[in-house]
Amino acid sequence: MENNYAFINSQNLNLGVRSEGWELDFKKFRLYLRNKYAIKKAFLFIGYIKQNQNLYRKLKGFGYEIIFKPTLSHFENNVKVTKGNVDAELVLHTMIEYNHFHKAIIVTGDGDFYCLVKYLADKNKLYKILVPTKQFSALYRNFMRRKYIIHVSNLKSFIKR
Repeated sequence: MENNYAFINSQNLNLGVRSEGWELDFKKFRLYLRNKYAIKKAFLFIGYIKQNQNLYRKLKGFGYEIIFKPTLSHFENNVKVTKGNVDAELVLHTMIEYNHFHKAIIVTGDGDFYCLVKYLADKNKLYKILVPTKQFSALYRNFMRRKYIIHVSNLKSFIKR
């Protein structure tokens, strides 16, 4: 039996689908990953904000393993902006879990993960790259020819809120 894991850049996913005019249902998305790709563990990388405890409880209840990144806030044009860049955490946890999964799905369109994606592909451990928008890093073009790229918008009917 396959033991596949997903590593999800939550901000890239959430903001990506919203930029295309719809909202993701995280519960449906987790079920989709389990049913379609036999994802046993889905790691969701997210910036920690104390006021979001109810959201975190729901996500855990849906079956996500949440990896938090401390956030930093600053003001841009008198608007408070909170950032929690999860890139290093996603790469690190993928490699920590490397010997525990058969194949991995990486959910991001961010080219910062190219070295991880290439490494997994070279080791025959990459299942798919789920990109949140039609616009994603040109570094992944080669992976399109190899049928790794799945546009999340193509899954909209299954995972839309």
